[in-house]
Amino acid sequence: MLIDLLSGGIAGIVSRTGVAPLELYKIQRQATFIPNANMKSILQKEGIRYLWKGNMTNCVRIAPQMAVNYSVFGYSKKHIDVGNKDINNLICGALGGSVSMATIYPLETVRTRLSLQMNSSHYSGILNCLKTMHVREMYSGLRMSLLGFTPYCALNFAFYHNIKDYFEEKHVPNHLNKLLSGGLSAMMAVTFTYPTDLMRRQLQLQGFDKSVPKYDGIIDCGKKIVRNQGFRGLYKGLLASYISIFPKFALQFWSFEIAQEQLKKVCI
Repeated sequence: MLIDLLSGGIAGIVSRTGVAPLELYKIQRQATFIPNANMKSILQKEGIRYLWKGNMTNCVRIAPQMAVNYSVFGYSKKHIDVGNKDINNLICGALGGSVSMATIYPLETVRTRLSLQMNSSHYSGILNCLKTMHVREMYSGLRMSLLGFTPYCALNFAFYHNIKDYFEEKHVPNHLNKLLSGGLSAMMAVTFTYPTDLMRRQLQLQGFDKSVPKYDGIIDCGKKIVRNQGFRGLYKGLLASYISIFPKFALQFWSFEIAQEQLKKVCI
Protein backbone atom coordinates (compact mmCIF):
# COMPACT_ATOMS: atom_id res chain seq x y z
CA MET A 1 0.00 0.00 0.00
CA LEU A 2 2.94 2.37 0.72
CA ILE A 3 4.25 1.85 -2.82
CA ASP A 4 0.81 2.75 -4.24
CA LEU A 5 0.72 5.87 -2.04
CA LEU A 6 4.14 7.07 -3.23
CA SER A 7 3.51 6.13 -6.87
CA GLY A 8 0.14 7.89 -6.87
CA GLY A 9 1.69 11.06 -5.44
CA ILE A 10 4.47 11.06 -8.03
CA ALA A 11 2.00 10.41 -10.87
CA GLY A 12 -0.20 13.29 -9.76
CA ILE A 13 2.66 15.82 -9.67
CA VAL A 14 4.19 14.72 -12.99
CA SER A 15 0.89 14.72 -14.89
CA ARG A 16 -0.47 18.03 -13.56
CA THR A 17 2.77 19.94 -14.00
CA GLY A 18 3.12 18.61 -17.55
CA VAL A 19 -0.29 19.90 -18.66
CA ALA A 20 -0.80 22.89 -16.31
CA PRO A 21 -1.40 25.48 -19.10
CA LEU A 22 -4.00 23.20 -20.72
CA GLU A 23 -5.68 22.63 -17.35
CA LEU A 24 -5.79 26.40 -16.76
CA TYR A 25 -7.41 26.85 -20.19
CA LYS A 26 -10.09 24.29 -19.28
CA ILE A 27 -10.89 26.09 -16.00
CA GLN A 28 -11.12 29.41 -17.87
CA ARG A 29 -13.58 27.94 -20.38
CA GLN A 30 -15.75 26.77 -17.48
CA ALA A 31 -15.78 30.26 -15.92
CA THR A 32 -15.97 32.71 -18.84
CA PHE A 33 -17.96 35.13 -16.67
CA ILE A 34 -14.76 35.97 -14.70
CA PRO A 35 -13.07 39.14 -16.09
CA ASN A 36 -9.77 38.45 -17.93
CA ALA A 37 -10.25 34.69 -17.64
CA ASN A 38 -8.40 33.92 -20.87
CA MET A 39 -4.90 32.98 -21.98
CA LYS A 40 -4.32 36.24 -23.88
CA SER A 41 -4.89 38.36 -20.74
CA ILE A 42 -2.50 36.18 -18.71
CA LEU A 43 0.28 36.47 -21.29
CA GLN A 44 -0.20 40.24 -21.65
CA LYS A 45 -0.65 41.17 -17.98
CA GLU A 46 1.29 38.49 -16.08
CA GLY A 47 3.71 36.69 -18.39
CA ILE A 48 4.27 33.15 -19.66
CA ARG A 49 5.26 31.61 -16.32
CA TYR A 50 1.78 32.44 -15.01
CA LEU A 51 0.35 29.82 -17.34
CA TRP A 52 1.43 27.57 -14.45
CA LYS A 53 -0.28 29.72 -11.78
CA GLY A 54 -2.14 27.58 -9.30
CA ASN A 55 0.08 24.60 -10.22
CA MET A 56 1.85 24.58 -6.85
CA THR A 57 -1.55 24.42 -5.14
CA ASN A 58 -2.62 21.79 -7.64
CA CYS A 59 0.45 19.66 -6.84
CA VAL A 60 -0.10 20.08 -3.08
CA ARG A 61 -3.67 18.91 -3.73
CA ILE A 62 -3.11 16.22 -6.33
CA ALA A 63 -0.20 14.40 -4.67
CA PRO A 64 -2.21 13.25 -1.62
CA GLN A 65 -5.39 12.87 -3.70
CA MET A 66 -3.81 10.51 -6.21
CA ALA A 67 -1.85 8.76 -3.46
CA VAL A 68 -5.12 8.01 -1.65
CA ASN A 69 -6.97 7.25 -4.90
CA TYR A 70 -4.53 4.62 -6.18
CA SER A 71 -3.84 3.08 -2.77
CA VAL A 72 -7.57 2.72 -1.96
CA PHE A 73 -8.13 1.25 -5.44
CA GLY A 74 -5.28 -1.24 -4.99
CA TYR A 75 -6.31 -2.14 -1.43
CA SER A 76 -9.95 -2.60 -2.46
CA LYS A 77 -9.02 -4.90 -5.36
CA LYS A 78 -7.27 -7.20 -2.89
CA HIS A 79 -10.31 -7.42 -0.61
CA ILE A 80 -13.31 -7.10 -2.96
CA ASP A 81 -14.19 -9.78 -5.49
CA VAL A 82 -17.68 -9.83 -6.99
CA GLY A 83 -16.73 -12.38 -9.64
CA ASN A 84 -16.58 -9.91 -12.54
CA LYS A 85 -13.40 -8.01 -13.38
CA ASP A 86 -15.13 -4.97 -14.90
CA ILE A 87 -17.59 -4.53 -12.02
CA ASN A 88 -14.72 -5.03 -9.59
CA ASN A 89 -12.79 -2.18 -11.23
CA LEU A 90 -15.90 0.02 -11.18
CA ILE A 91 -16.49 -0.53 -7.45
CA CYS A 92 -12.84 -0.11 -6.46
CA GLY A 93 -12.47 2.95 -8.68
CA ALA A 94 -15.56 4.52 -7.12
CA LEU A 95 -14.22 3.92 -3.61
CA GLY A 96 -10.84 5.40 -4.49
CA GLY A 97 -12.40 8.45 -6.12
CA SER A 98 -14.85 9.29 -3.34
CA VAL A 99 -12.39 8.81 -0.46
CA SER A 100 -9.64 10.83 -2.18
CA MET A 101 -11.92 13.73 -3.16
CA ALA A 102 -13.41 14.07 0.32
CA THR A 103 -9.91 14.02 1.84
CA ILE A 104 -8.44 17.00 -0.03
CA TYR A 105 -11.47 19.04 -1.14
CA PRO A 106 -10.58 22.46 0.40
CA LEU A 107 -7.36 22.45 -1.65
CA GLU A 108 -9.42 21.80 -4.79
CA THR A 109 -11.40 24.98 -4.08
CA VAL A 110 -8.20 26.95 -3.36
CA ARG A 111 -6.63 25.80 -6.62
CA THR A 112 -9.66 26.93 -8.65
CA ARG A 113 -9.68 30.39 -7.05
CA LEU A 114 -5.93 30.98 -7.38
CA SER A 115 -6.06 29.93 -11.03
CA LEU A 116 -8.77 32.45 -11.91
CA GLN A 117 -7.44 35.53 -10.12
CA MET A 118 -5.30 38.11 -11.95
CA ASN A 119 -2.08 39.53 -10.44
CA SER A 120 -2.92 38.15 -6.98
CA SER A 121 -6.07 40.31 -6.99
CA HIS A 122 -7.85 38.21 -4.35
CA TYR A 123 -5.27 36.09 -2.49
CA SER A 124 -1.51 36.14 -1.94
CA GLY A 125 -1.19 32.36 -1.75
CA ILE A 126 -2.57 29.06 -0.46
CA LEU A 127 -2.59 29.95 3.25
CA ASN A 128 -4.08 33.40 2.65
CA CYS A 129 -6.85 31.86 0.55
CA LEU A 130 -7.64 29.27 3.24
CA LYS A 131 -7.68 31.97 5.95
CA THR A 132 -9.94 34.25 3.92
CA MET A 133 -12.59 31.68 3.00
CA HIS A 134 -15.36 30.55 5.32
CA VAL A 135 -15.51 26.80 5.99
CA ARG A 136 -18.73 26.62 3.99
CA GLU A 137 -16.97 28.17 0.98
CA MET A 138 -14.09 25.68 1.28
CA TYR A 139 -16.51 22.79 0.88
CA SER A 140 -18.84 24.46 -1.60
CA GLY A 141 -19.50 21.97 -4.39
CA LEU A 142 -18.30 18.91 -2.44
CA ARG A 143 -21.56 17.01 -2.91
CA MET A 144 -21.45 17.79 -6.63
CA SER A 145 -17.82 16.64 -6.72
CA LEU A 146 -18.65 13.34 -5.04
CA LEU A 147 -21.61 12.83 -7.39
CA GLY A 148 -19.33 13.45 -10.36
CA PHE A 149 -15.83 12.31 -9.39
CA THR A 150 -16.99 8.99 -7.91
CA PRO A 151 -18.53 7.66 -11.16
CA TYR A 152 -15.74 9.35 -13.15
CA CYS A 153 -13.06 7.40 -11.26
CA ALA A 154 -15.11 4.22 -11.47
CA LEU A 155 -15.41 4.52 -15.26
CA ASN A 156 -11.81 5.70 -15.68
CA PHE A 157 -10.27 2.69 -13.92
CA ALA A 158 -12.67 0.25 -15.62
CA PHE A 159 -12.02 1.70 -19.10
CA TYR A 160 -8.26 1.88 -18.48
CA HIS A 161 -7.85 -1.80 -17.64
CA ASN A 162 -10.14 -2.85 -20.50
CA ILE A 163 -8.32 -0.74 -23.10
CA LYS A 164 -4.93 -1.77 -21.74
CA ASP A 165 -5.84 -5.47 -22.02
CA TYR A 166 -7.08 -4.91 -25.58
CA PHE A 167 -3.86 -3.17 -26.64
CA GLU A 168 -1.79 -5.92 -25.01
CA GLU A 169 -3.62 -8.47 -27.19
CA LYS A 170 -2.75 -6.31 -30.22
CA HIS A 171 0.93 -6.25 -29.10
CA VAL A 172 1.08 -2.48 -28.71
CA PRO A 173 4.45 -1.51 -27.12
CA ASN A 174 4.28 -1.33 -23.33
CA HIS A 175 4.92 2.41 -22.80
CA LEU A 176 2.68 3.44 -25.69
CA ASN A 177 -0.03 1.13 -24.34
CA LYS A 178 0.02 2.84 -20.93
CA LEU A 179 -0.08 6.32 -22.47
CA LEU A 180 -2.89 5.57 -24.93
CA SER A 181 -4.97 3.60 -22.40
CA GLY A 182 -4.72 6.37 -19.81
CA GLY A 183 -5.65 9.15 -22.23
CA LEU A 184 -8.50 7.31 -23.95
CA SER A 185 -10.05 6.01 -20.72
CA ALA A 186 -10.13 9.53 -19.25
CA MET A 187 -11.77 10.99 -22.38
CA MET A 188 -14.44 8.29 -22.34
CA ALA A 189 -15.13 8.75 -18.62
CA VAL A 190 -15.37 12.56 -18.77
CA THR A 191 -17.84 12.34 -21.67
CA PHE A 192 -20.34 10.74 -19.28
CA THR A 193 -19.65 12.93 -16.24
CA TYR A 194 -18.66 16.36 -17.60
CA PRO A 195 -21.75 18.38 -16.47
CA THR A 196 -20.95 17.53 -12.84
CA ASP A 197 -17.42 18.92 -13.26
CA LEU A 198 -18.76 22.15 -14.76
CA MET A 199 -21.27 22.66 -11.93
CA ARG A 200 -18.66 21.79 -9.29
CA ARG A 201 -16.33 24.46 -10.67
CA GLN A 202 -19.05 27.11 -10.63
CA LEU A 203 -20.16 26.18 -7.10
CA GLN A 204 -16.54 26.46 -5.93
CA LEU A 205 -16.50 30.09 -7.10
CA GLN A 206 -19.42 31.23 -4.96
CA GLY A 207 -18.35 34.42 -3.18
CA PHE A 208 -15.14 34.72 -5.25
CA ASP A 209 -16.17 37.67 -7.45
CA LYS A 210 -19.24 39.82 -8.19
CA SER A 211 -19.32 38.44 -11.72
CA VAL A 212 -19.96 34.87 -10.51
CA PRO A 213 -23.60 33.78 -10.85
CA LYS A 214 -25.19 32.91 -7.49
CA TYR A 215 -26.57 29.42 -6.89
CA ASP A 216 -28.44 27.93 -3.94
CA GLY A 217 -27.13 24.41 -4.51
CA ILE A 218 -26.74 21.65 -7.09
CA ILE A 219 -30.31 21.66 -8.44
CA ASP A 220 -30.48 25.47 -8.62
CA CYS A 221 -27.12 25.55 -10.40
CA GLY A 222 -28.22 23.02 -13.01
CA LYS A 223 -31.57 24.77 -13.58
CA LYS A 224 -30.02 28.21 -14.05
CA ILE A 225 -27.35 26.96 -16.46
CA VAL A 226 -29.96 25.20 -18.60
CA ARG A 227 -32.37 28.17 -18.43
CA ASN A 228 -29.71 30.73 -19.41
CA GLN A 229 -27.58 28.71 -21.82
CA GLY A 230 -29.65 25.67 -22.79
CA PHE A 231 -28.51 22.06 -22.30
CA ARG A 232 -25.37 22.89 -24.31
CA GLY A 233 -24.36 25.09 -21.38
CA LEU A 234 -23.79 21.95 -19.27
CA TYR A 235 -21.05 20.93 -21.72
CA LYS A 236 -19.38 24.35 -21.99
CA GLY A 237 -15.63 23.79 -22.06
CA LEU A 238 -15.85 20.09 -22.94
CA LEU A 239 -13.54 20.48 -25.94
CA ALA A 240 -10.98 22.26 -23.74
CA SER A 241 -11.40 19.41 -21.25
CA TYR A 242 -10.64 16.83 -23.95
CA ILE A 243 -7.51 18.78 -24.94
CA SER A 244 -6.16 18.76 -21.39
CA ILE A 245 -7.45 15.42 -20.14
CA PHE A 246 -5.86 13.12 -22.72
CA PRO A 247 -2.22 14.09 -22.03
CA LYS A 248 -2.91 14.54 -18.31
CA PHE A 249 -4.18 11.01 -17.74
CA ALA A 250 -1.83 9.49 -20.30
CA LEU A 251 1.01 10.87 -18.16
CA GLN A 252 -0.73 9.96 -14.90
CA PHE A 253 -1.30 6.27 -15.56
CA TRP A 254 2.07 5.91 -17.31
CA SER A 255 4.05 7.60 -14.51
CA PHE A 256 2.10 5.69 -11.82
CA GLU A 257 2.97 2.30 -13.28
CA ILE A 258 6.59 3.28 -14.00
CA ALA A 259 7.03 4.66 -10.44
CA GLN A 260 5.35 1.54 -9.02
CA GLU A 261 7.69 -0.76 -10.95
CA GLN A 262 10.81 1.17 -9.88
CA LEU A 263 9.76 1.44 -6.22
CA LYS A 264 9.06 -2.30 -6.07
CA LYS A 265 12.61 -2.96 -7.28
CA VAL A 266 14.04 -0.66 -4.61
CA CYS A 267 11.87 -2.02 -1.80
CA ILE A 268 12.46 -5.66 -2.73
